[in-house]
Amino acid sequence: MSTKPRLEGKVALITGAASGIGEEAVRLFAENGAFVVAADVQDELGNQVAASIGQDRVSYRHCDVRDEKQVEETVSYTLEKYGSLDVLFSNAGIIGPKTGILELDINGFDDTMATNVRGVAATIKHAARAMVGKNTRGSIICTTSVAASLGGAGPHAYTVSKHALVGLVRAACSELGASGIRVNCISPFGIATPLSCMAYNLQPDEVEANSCAAANLKGIVLKARHVAEAALFLASDESTYISGHNLSVDGGFTVVNQRFSAI
Repeated sequence: MSTKPRLEGKVALITGAASGIGEEAVRLFAENGAFVVAADVQDELGNQVAASIGQDRVSYRHCDVRDEKQVEETVSYTLEKYGSLDVLFSNAGIIGPKTGILELDINGFDDTMATNVRGVAATIKHAARAMVGKNTRGSIICTTSVAASLGGAGPHAYTVSKHALVGLVRAACSELGASGIRVNCISPFGIATPLSCMAYNLQPDEVEANSCAAANLKGIVLKARHVAEAALFLASDESTYISGHNLSVDGGFTVVNQRFSAI
């Protein structure tokens, strides 16, 4: 069996990289031989992540995905620093307002869509341009949620945005396949990331307890590392003929279609 690192020599851009799933992916991708540009708006945390791994392997870049110019500049920075772009893990996102439809915060809805959908579309656009320009058979991965498959698995704006992401992935897959570029997404169940803990004012163990109580697969607590491992698979050559797929990392939750209101 080969012991070659699964991303040896590849260059990856990861958004939402300063904490949670993104941070775990940065660490795991670097462990597997990738050079990583970690992009986020949390500059202090992002720089700490890069420094803790080693700036010969990971570099931090400020990028607010709502601003297409910043996205374009981040992709250009990646090309200038490493010469290519093989993997995009478009992971940045927010939960947004938690109001119901009768009290819907329209401004909050717009901001959620701007981050979770338009921001991802911008990262796909510019990463794909870079891949096509370099004739790179790359891999593009987006973070969605079980809320992309169910109507009651998250706040309204968040749920709409994650449904839209699945459509975006499928549309991009249909176009970019001609260039040998794969486009997939990952739909996790509830994880105790800093984002979810802050949104619901809960401690990590409380979020995990809530998720475990509603989960279909018992006996394991879903961690950000599990999602990063799924992203590693989709980024690697092990998934070389997988495209247009929504990989659920949910222990069967969406299959049994239970209701859970705090993801």
